[in-house]
Amino acid sequence: MNPLTTKYSVLALLATSLASALVVAAEKNPERNAYFGETHLHTSWSVDAWIFGNRITGPADAYKYARGETIKHPMGFDIRIDTPLDFMGVTDHSEYVGVTKQANTPGSYVSTLPAAQPLIIKDPNSQADTNRVFSYLLKLAGSAPVAALVDPKVTSTVWKENVKLADEANEPGKFTAFCAYEWTSMPNQRNLHRNVFFRDCAKVPDYPFSALDSKAPTELWKWMDTQRKSGNEVLAISHNANVSDGWMYPTDVDQTTGRPIDAAWAESRMRNERLIEIKQGKGQSETHPLLSPNDEFANYEMYQTILGLPADVGRIDRIHGSFARQALKDGIAMQDQRGYNPYRFGMAGGSDSHNSASAYRHDNFFGMHGETDGTVERRFAGFLIGGTMDVRLENPGGLTGVWAEENTRSSIWDGMYRKETFGVSGPRMKVRLFGGWTYDKDILDASDWVKKSYAAGVPMGADLPSMPTGGKGTAPAFVVWAVKDPSSGNLDRIQIIKGWTQNGQSFEKVYDVAWSGDRKPDKWSGKVPAIRSTVDMEEATYTNDVGATELKTVWTDPEFDASQHAFYYARVLEIPTPRWTLIQAVQSGLAPPNTVPLTGQERAWSSPIWYTPSAEARKQAPAGMTVAALQTKGAKALDEAQLKELIVGKAFWMRNNVTGDQFSQNFTTEGNAILFRVGANANMPSAFGNVDRDGYQGTNYTYRIEGNELVIPVAQEPYSYRFYQQGDSYYAARSNEFGYANYEIIPAPQVATNPLTAVSNLFSIELGLTQAQKQQIVPMLEQELKQLSAVGKDARLSGEQKLEALRKMGVSFEAKVSPLLNEAQQQKFQAVREHLRERLLEAAGEKALKAAELKAMALFPDVHN
Repeated sequence: MNPLTTKYSVLALLATSLASALVVAAEKNPERNAYFGETHLHTSWSVDAWIFGNRITGPADAYKYARGETIKHPMGFDIRIDTPLDFMGVTDHSEYVGVTKQANTPGSYVSTLPAAQPLIIKDPNSQADTNRVFSYLLKLAGSAPVAALVDPKVTSTVWKENVKLADEANEPGKFTAFCAYEWTSMPNQRNLHRNVFFRDCAKVPDYPFSALDSKAPTELWKWMDTQRKSGNEVLAISHNANVSDGWMYPTDVDQTTGRPIDAAWAESRMRNERLIEIKQGKGQSETHPLLSPNDEFANYEMYQTILGLPADVGRIDRIHGSFARQALKDGIAMQDQRGYNPYRFGMAGGSDSHNSASAYRHDNFFGMHGETDGTVERRFAGFLIGGTMDVRLENPGGLTGVWAEENTRSSIWDGMYRKETFGVSGPRMKVRLFGGWTYDKDILDASDWVKKSYAAGVPMGADLPSMPTGGKGTAPAFVVWAVKDPSSGNLDRIQIIKGWTQNGQSFEKVYDVAWSGDRKPDKWSGKVPAIRSTVDMEEATYTNDVGATELKTVWTDPEFDASQHAFYYARVLEIPTPRWTLIQAVQSGLAPPNTVPLTGQERAWSSPIWYTPSAEARKQAPAGMTVAALQTKGAKALDEAQLKELIVGKAFWMRNNVTGDQFSQNFTTEGNAILFRVGANANMPSAFGNVDRDGYQGTNYTYRIEGNELVIPVAQEPYSYRFYQQGDSYYAARSNEFGYANYEIIPAPQVATNPLTAVSNLFSIELGLTQAQKQQIVPMLEQELKQLSAVGKDARLSGEQKLEALRKMGVSFEAKVSPLLNEAQQQKFQAVREHLRERLLEAAGEKALKAAELKAMALFPDVHN
């Protein structure tokens, strides 16, 4: 069993939760409480919600529902949340807000306007008529504003009523109602939406800035900066990056304006967009299986549909630029190479329900889009809303968790701004993450561990403090804690997701750091086996006889490299539980859909903690080979004819000079290619897709040559390579690696027969050296081995002289290598010595030395005479 895993009874947890709920806001908690709230919700005031059939509930009803009162579903039945929320921001679309409702209200001012006539549903029972109005709304979203419908007489009136209702619902210490709205930019159906939250409703503008004013996020940021200068604090939360077609997280050019990404762009984004919505009713935006092929939990609530685009149009949503983890990796690579990072965001969750309410639970799911998915029959039929969205892919939505001193607008908003937030998929798991350099392993045993964690480090959403002076060989430690939702499944595990960058490439690794039960991590991968599922597929039930109610640990990065930018965030997984598709199949007697999952593992995501190396630490990083450096040395770019001569119809080996991994590639004359011999433990950089590590099979893909570049599409993204020749050597630069030529064509690798090479390989394997460590340590080791061999073969030296020379070499080698090893490797180093000694003696040709003299050999100075 994980020694830092503990279990508490659900009864105790319920009692604790009740006691927390009774704490009044008069006494601020300096260690902060976890507050759960909705940051993305639509009512009948949103133009699309009205079309979906939500015509009876507005913002006031949404606040009532959030506080535990019963309201009506758009189809007329009662709905009620199982546990009231702590806060909410109603985020009705600012574009034509309230217009559809008013257009369909006989006698209203808007209903008399000629411009509003296409918005009037003439036959509420006609799906064709509803689709007609929905299509018209999509057309409006992509067209110039209709002046009559954006007249301040219309927009200002609706917005002021929204503010009034938020103020009426707001009750400091008990429930927080934010003034908020959604900015709904959707260029060519690409989702670039942001939810905007104001800190103080007394200072909001007369009407919000909408996508009708501009579809460019940069213009929204300018408006937000203007608000801030006038004393009106405001922040934005981007959402549904997963359906942005790669536009949410650009790295080179802002597609909405054509402006190159630069430091000013990055600073403006981070000043205004503090959070991203990691999960909502239309899927999660953490990562994609093709972006994270080694993450066995990546294939969760996937949703890839270009919104508003008919299903029979063959356009596929691009994934690079559409998911948070890749954006975090791109961000630190941009910081490393360009000096700025536009993607230092925290995590949030929401529902995006258009029902004025959301269930947030699979066992009470009532749809998200009014009448279109308001019955189980309609949900199971896979009705495509507007011809684009398959409702079987929907889920009950997520929530945002905020660590704040009290339940007030200012305190919760400040928690959101400093990114001390976490997103949950629905169940209200609590998670804390702290990072620092000096945490004791037993800190979690202290009753005041939270206070100590704040004092000695930073919470989620922050940057690690500077590494302590003389900190070579040290690594950051993370205090991570999670407790289950008392009314949901037990916890399976806590994971730390790490991302790092080197020479333009970025990498990720998922570490299991705390888990329930007595499962043992795999010897080679370190991964903890899957937990046993208790789901009864016939009854759609589960039991909590596996898993834990609480998990906690102090984890130190075992592969830390002080020269590399990095980020860390926690992901908490529940045990498997039934998805709504299974639950409602059993309840209704209908066959469950066979195109979507029937079970899943609910989860929580913390905001990241970032590590930025000092200027001195950066000096220790391998320089790498940039295109500019190659050209300075006289390298020439291949033209199209030279590239075809090199590649087409050829097979060759390549080496990634960042990681040292080698693989072979075959390029046919028909435009097909295959990637062979990728090692099981090869550390593939970002955006290589799901590379097959089976040496017999390889990974098949297509390629083309466009001009002077080799283009290889990965998940709809055309990554290009530019080849350069320097003498007899060929190098390649990949388009997403920030100007580095990291790949080199090499001769076919040969089996190492040199005993010195064999010893260095043994040393690397047994200590588990990272690639960066290998680049520093292996050359030193091979130099020492050559000197060792020379001493052993030197007939002029006596046995005593050889021993003394070898002893000095060992002391020198350990002094140079030890600071480069982490704590675990240093312990292994002691154990490896005895085994390594015999191999070194072989390499030195000193088999004849006496047994007593063996104990005084190099690399073992602690046992010399």
